[in-house]
Amino acid sequence: MRYQSTTGLVADQIEEFVARIWQIVQCRKEQVWPPTVGLYRAVTLTLVYVRQNLNQAAVGDLFGVSQPTVSRVYRGILPLIGEALCLHVPDLEEAIRGRLVLVDGTDVPTGNRAGHEDNYSGKRRRAGLNIQVAADTEGGLLGISTPLCGSMHDRKAFTESGWEDLLVETSFIGDPAYQGTRAITPRKKPKGGELSAADKKNNKTISSLRSAVERCIAHLKNWKILATGYRGRLAELSNIIRIVTALEFYRLGW
Repeated sequence: MRYQSTTGLVADQIEEFVARIWQIVQCRKEQVWPPTVGLYRAVTLTLVYVRQNLNQAAVGDLFGVSQPTVSRVYRGILPLIGEALCLHVPDLEEAIRGRLVLVDGTDVPTGNRAGHEDNYSGKRRRAGLNIQVAADTEGGLLGISTPLCGSMHDRKAFTESGWEDLLVETSFIGDPAYQGTRAITPRKKPKGGELSAADKKNNKTISSLRSAVERCIAHLKNWKILATGYRGRLAELSNIIRIVTALEFYRLGW
């Protein structure tokens, strides 16, 4: 098994935070994963599930266990991963300090859910949650906002998440959806007119810089549970996004 492509992490990284999880569970009376599955194997199983977003029966076949065992392992281990890696998530205010920040919105698809019609995005033509992503000019992840309903426009989500106030003294670049904020955005072509040569050059520069945040989102969505359709309980998705964010920061070496 090539761990980096299958689990998202190299073997040394897995071993390090398995050791941290072991230290955490020493203080607890009950074991939260089946005793027939060792801790290292349980962590690897959970990483494969989150990274590849396979159904639980398929993951069970890969690891030689039943689907209920996969479910029990996943529900027991994922919160422990969040605990073990919580210190790897930087404070956004500290992470953006002194940087030119790139901001963009993306969605975490969930499929249509009864009672959650406001998650449907007409722009993307699917239901999901909207998250705002901040990156540096090299494409490195700086932060992810709290998730909001998928029907919300990026401009409103930027404000509702609290990022508009947080970035008030920071230079940041966004796409045209962020016009009306302090973001540096491309100039729109005037109605019935053409952009000047200077505006075209400026737009090209902005687009070139913005490609870094798109790469950042692509790397984040290599954790396919955020990309190919979340199938679990919707109430748990916000916490899963938080834990996957911690995994991505850990993968990047924060």
